[in-house]
Amino acid sequence: MLTEQFPWLTAIILLPFVASLLIPVLPDKDGKRIRWYALGVGIADFFLMCYAFWKHYDASSATFQLVEKYAWVPQLGLNWAVSVDGISAPLVLLAGLVTTLSILAAWQVDRKPRLFYFLMLLLYSAQIGVFVAQDMLLLFIMWELELVPVYLLVCIWGGQKRRYAAMKFLLYTAAASIFILVAGLAMAFYGDNTTFDIVALGMKDYPLGLELLLYAGLLIAFGVKLAVFPLHTWLPDAHGEASAPVSMILAGVLLKMGGYGLIRLNLETLSDAHVYFAPILAILGVVNIVYGAFSSFAQSNMKRRLAYSSVSHMGFVLLGIASFTDVGISGAVLQMISHGLIAAVLFFLAGVTYDRTHTLYIDEMGGIGKVMPKVFALFTAGSMASLALPGMSGFASELSVFVGVSTSDLYSSTFRTVTVFLAAVGLILTPIYLLSMLRQVFFDPGTAPTCNLDGKAKARNQGPDEAVCFGTNCILPASAKYSDAKPREVFIAACFLTLIIGIGFYPKLATQMYDVKTVAVNAEVRESYTQIAQSNPRIYAKGFFPKIAEPELATVSGVFE
Repeated sequence: MLTEQFPWLTAIILLPFVASLLIPVLPDKDGKRIRWYALGVGIADFFLMCYAFWKHYDASSATFQLVEKYAWVPQLGLNWAVSVDGISAPLVLLAGLVTTLSILAAWQVDRKPRLFYFLMLLLYSAQIGVFVAQDMLLLFIMWELELVPVYLLVCIWGGQKRRYAAMKFLLYTAAASIFILVAGLAMAFYGDNTTFDIVALGMKDYPLGLELLLYAGLLIAFGVKLAVFPLHTWLPDAHGEASAPVSMILAGVLLKMGGYGLIRLNLETLSDAHVYFAPILAILGVVNIVYGAFSSFAQSNMKRRLAYSSVSHMGFVLLGIASFTDVGISGAVLQMISHGLIAAVLFFLAGVTYDRTHTLYIDEMGGIGKVMPKVFALFTAGSMASLALPGMSGFASELSVFVGVSTSDLYSSTFRTVTVFLAAVGLILTPIYLLSMLRQVFFDPGTAPTCNLDGKAKARNQGPDEAVCFGTNCILPASAKYSDAKPREVFIAACFLTLIIGIGFYPKLATQMYDVKTVAVNAEVRESYTQIAQSNPRIYAKGFFPKIAEPELATVSGVFE
């Protein structure tokens, strides 16, 4: 049939890109027509991917589907090779949803609207390309292409320190991308056949030393994007200065590129090296969880507090990847999906709050829950999801990771106990810093107001002609919008919260797309573990690394020394 031969993934990638090229020539004076055009393109592309996956994606298969391969630059061996499987399909849908709603969230952008929406659509194409690329060079190109619009979106439409934050983001991520290119070239040119096809690269038999180096390089590259400690410092600065729509994409999609890369290349392609690095990933995951939670307490800027919260939540992705269990790896993927939805709605609501108060500092707010009850209700629901309240998607994903780590038969009971305990500490800290933020922002911050615009102190929430105090921040009615959440804003938040609650009550809404794939990936990794144990039971280094069990026990045991 014609629909089965149609290049669905190529169309999904190129539609926003081609549509963005028309923006400079569209007749428009005030940007209203441009924003409707960009939103229409985003919605069309999202429905296109939904239709393609509904009709042509088989969740019961662990193989790559919707495969498209065309010779692009034969002289360099570069092919336009795209496909999806259980790891990439849900992330493609996540990217489409978050980016489309981010375009809707940017409805009030009036500064250079043509350039803004052009960059948003270009970013739309690039991030989809990262998730579906099956050629290493194509993956690198899409990865680099995504950096340009993010840099410009932060640099032009960001806060006071936007240039510093944008340059720091660019330097960190561009420098890390070099490791992807070097690793890709090394993998491609090793052996008798030169290929950049990711599936073919996974079938090559690399020497252990080379595979460990490749894994380490890719861990650095993807660790920067995933905001793994200590490669995370670009994230709070970028979030603190980026506008709300850009922060939604940063937290909702771009962080997930790091987790996707770790699963696709480090875990699936370099499974032998993963056996050695898994305990390191588990330790980094615990550090991320605890460090991110404690750092959130020290942030007076709302968006920086949420940014460090993202650092903490990404630790659960690392733990799940390192678990050697089906439920743990499944939980890692679910955590990426869940956090993408939760972080997007929280950063959106932070932007909604900023539009009213003209400040992001928590100690300059207070009492705004009385004048914005809808914003308070939506913000509270998002925070409950972030702190893993039962019935929300965050609870299902983090519980899966905990179960996966605690039941892993390849780690000693001591290691599992310490890991789960420290991760639980971070889990306990999360509601403390989130609930305290809600109290300070929407209720009394515990600080006396200092409004004195005309030499006379003003009381809270005065008449329409007098100053109004939000905490210690004093603004005039002409300089602020006191309206509650508008229908457009309620709709955006409701889209995210509906999915968050739906996945929380019925996780199979998400897990059925990838469970077969994660089981297959874990089987490959455990087979690598067994083979390493049989060939050299003392292969692990001394110290905190796990020592391979004796060959006859390798499939069921492991100890830490």
